[in-house]
Amino acid sequence: MSASHRWLVTGAVVAVVVAGLTTLGVLLLSTQPDQGNDLVPLGVTAEKPPAQVAAPVTNGSTVDAAWVRRVAASSGIPGTAIDAYGRATLLVARQDPGCHLGWTTLAGVGTIESANGTIGGRRLLTTGYADRPITGPALDGVGGYAAVQDGRNWARALGPMQFLSSTWQKWGADGDGDGRADVHDIYDASLAAAHYLCADGHDLATAEGWTAAIYSYNHSAEYVTQVHDAATVAAR
Repeated sequence: MSASHRWLVTGAVVAVVVAGLTTLGVLLLSTQPDQGNDLVPLGVTAEKPPAQVAAPVTNGSTVDAAWVRRVAASSGIPGTAIDAYGRATLLVARQDPGCHLGWTTLAGVGTIESANGTIGGRRLLTTGYADRPITGPALDGVGGYAAVQDGRNWARALGPMQFLSSTWQKWGADGDGDGRADVHDIYDASLAAAHYLCADGHDLATAEGWTAAIYSYNHSAEYVTQVHDAATVAAR
């Protein structure tokens, strides 16, 4: 039996069937974050945001390894993803403490985007990379897909957080400190997603701020609900 899944193009949703995972619908949207809450339709705002849980640290900067193992075992999310989400929120908390982004929200986004790097039977390695690159379909306007060009070629969403290359050029980040920003590295993609969600002064501890942040990632009320549900499960 197939499961429903969306490939996010950081602002675009495309219909695709891959490895038994079927997405829902086609909607071309902006590839930049919203400017505040005014673009969020009435009725979309969550009653309350999912718990913004902070990752415990050791030595003041490293995510606690024992905690990562426990959460991975209880949630089913790969430990590498948990570590990446936790590390990204630690970095953002220093740069933008008013955002109040918890690792659980990144886990919610990562779950919907790529099953936390495991979509289509992939394995997320300890290096931060899936054993096979995560690449969405060509957005060529054919077969119900949105038409989005990337230079002379049709764009594709890339990596575990499904960024367009044009969006990655603006938001790409080095989340693991190896000196480069790689959209296929979940550490880098998680930090980029964290910056994206915190843009425009979003306070994810509030229902309005959390909803605006997720809606800016994908202009879809259904997507907001999906991420909310996935983040709530991760917080348990």
